[in-house]
Amino acid sequence: MQLLDGTAVSAHIKAQLKTEVDILKVNGGKIPHLAAILVGNNPASEAYVGSKVRTCEELGFGSTLLRFEPSITEELLLIEVDKLNSDASIDGILVQLPLPKHIEENAIINAIDPLKDVDGFHPISQGKMMLGQPTFLPATPYGMMMMLEHYGIDVTGKHCVIIGRSNIVGTPMTILMSRNTNPGNATVTLAHSKTKNLKELTLQADVIVAAIGRPRFVTADMVKEGAIVLDVGINRIDDATRKSGSRLVGDVDFDQVAEKCSFITPVPKGVGPMTICGLMKNTLLAAKGKKALSN
Repeated sequence: MQLLDGTAVSAHIKAQLKTEVDILKVNGGKIPHLAAILVGNNPASEAYVGSKVRTCEELGFGSTLLRFEPSITEELLLIEVDKLNSDASIDGILVQLPLPKHIEENAIINAIDPLKDVDGFHPISQGKMMLGQPTFLPATPYGMMMMLEHYGIDVTGKHCVIIGRSNIVGTPMTILMSRNTNPGNATVTLAHSKTKNLKELTLQADVIVAAIGRPRFVTADMVKEGAIVLDVGINRIDDATRKSGSRLVGDVDFDQVAEKCSFITPVPKGVGPMTICGLMKNTLLAAKGKKALSN
């Protein structure tokens, strides 16, 4: 079993990005600038946004963090998004999800200028991805594809079972894994919480992507020998042995499943750092402008 180390891979990719930004600075080019919107004070969202802002600083990107009370109305939040759309100094916009229940997430995502949609969630971004046209890829699937590429894992012709059908991870991952690229060219099955023969499918899988949001959902008896397992889950469970009283686990029962795998991502320090790399690469692409997205 080989661990797919997201921390190590992300450090390698970030070093490349920093070098490219340093060259832009020397040549007087546009320095990427990411604007993040955070509504409320959810601890997990605070942590995610904080890590993104710190990574911007590390790479030499500009960053702006806009904080709003959870009581902000959808109308006012749309106005703030429009301000960022109109600000030429801002290259990328991300709105940290989830939003308060009184705000329609799709309305906010759809209001972002597609040329600044560095999360890759806008319908135009997702449509272009479906057609194989240059666009911003959703950061988590993008990060996983970069990880496969870094480790030289060839998935051509392999059966990939993706568990979870969200527009953020599961559905776009089916597109990226199946299209005629490297990595890619896999045969993909999209499964979800209502799939009746899930274990039968996963036992056929050469690659499993677990993104269902249930702690330790994928167990050893669901995985064949030599499988590649990418665990997207981040779940907090009680743990009396920890000072905090809890710890993070993935959607895969790591200790048992790892023994059967050829490659597996840990949680934490697996897919998470790669997601941030995907976001940063998208932001750099956004700074390069329309021409880069039309190539």
